[in-house]
Amino acid sequence: MTHGNSTAGTCPECGRRLHAERVLVEYERTDGSRGVYAECPACDAVVTPD
Repeated sequence: MTHGNSTAGTCPECGRRLHAERVLVEYERTDGSRGVYAECPACDAVVTPD
């Protein structure tokens, strides 16, 4: 899982940068790429960061 002060991506709704501590689920897709669900504190929603 993503750790430390790294960035998980940005919220697709509001553009806020999401830090690793906001990651709820990290998984590997069938094509080998990484997928993440994170909580955006600004939107109060679970998002897939960009």
